[in-house]
Amino acid sequence: MKSQRGAAILTAMLTVVLVASLASATLWQQWRGVEIEAAERSRMQSAWILSGALDWARLILREDGRKGGADHLAEPWAVPLEPARLSTFLAADRSDALVADASQEAFLSGQITDLQSRLNVANLVQNGAIDATSELAFTRLFEVLDLPDTELILMLDKLRLAQPAPAGAAVAGAAVAAPDTASITLWPQTIDQLAWFGLSAHSIAVLRPFVTILPVRTPVNLNTAAAEVIYACVEGFDLADAHRLVRERNATHLATLSDASKISGKTSAQFNAALHSVSSRFFEVRGNLRIDQVTVQEVSVVQRDGLEVKTLSRQRVASSSPTLQ
Repeated sequence: MKSQRGAAILTAMLTVVLVASLASATLWQQWRGVEIEAAERSRMQSAWILSGALDWARLILREDGRKGGADHLAEPWAVPLEPARLSTFLAADRSDALVADASQEAFLSGQITDLQSRLNVANLVQNGAIDATSELAFTRLFEVLDLPDTELILMLDKLRLAQPAPAGAAVAGAAVAAPDTASITLWPQTIDQLAWFGLSAHSIAVLRPFVTILPVRTPVNLNTAAAEVIYACVEGFDLADAHRLVRERNATHLATLSDASKISGKTSAQFNAALHSVSSRFFEVRGNLRIDQVTVQEVSVVQRDGLEVKTLSRQRVASSSPTLQ
């Protein structure tokens, strides 16, 4: 009898444990499904809001283009948007998940950056050959940033192979060696991809604020470029001259290239429209949105031609949310 009662109690305990385990697993699956749905909803809403922010930035650039003239750092597009709370504007009523809980907040921040304030990697290769003027500018930039010139030499060689000379460029009757197809890589689309071309992670991190990769050859906007970039691209300038030009242009922007010549006061400095400008066509729009525990950051490249501002690329840089397993 006692053994039967013991077996019954043990069976009952095992049944209780099994039921509790199944209930826990069911609750976990339900909670996980709710969290995944909430995270996806937040990501979708973030994408819509960031799309609206990009359209807003394009409108600002279009209105700036309507005015014409030089592009400089005192214009509205150059003023960064500090984190602004959007929670009260994201829903029509209090039933929305984003505003139902007062502890949930939404913040949007952003910035428009002139990409022509940087040296353009695309300038380095023209018709399958290294452009001497652009090579000199990058050499001077590597020098002022204290980066190894061996990495620049390797990058130039691989960039040349990535953009071979067009057909018919060889002299008639001359023997042309076939390129080593195993060493040819795709043309880089982002600064991080310069790692394919021999640059170290440290060099890429140092160069990031000073270089860009655009689809066409572009001059440097002297109204927005850093002193290091101006030093690199203006032959006859030393670093002190570049810093002086930055101070003067921050006080009064350059309306024409002749203004740069007057401010510099150096007859040896060489300014020309092929290498330098006071206006820009390419901009980077960076938007950052945080909704509760989800953070999404997007970087877009836009091109402005007159009143037309088109998006060339959009890239989600970072996205974080609660880890679900």
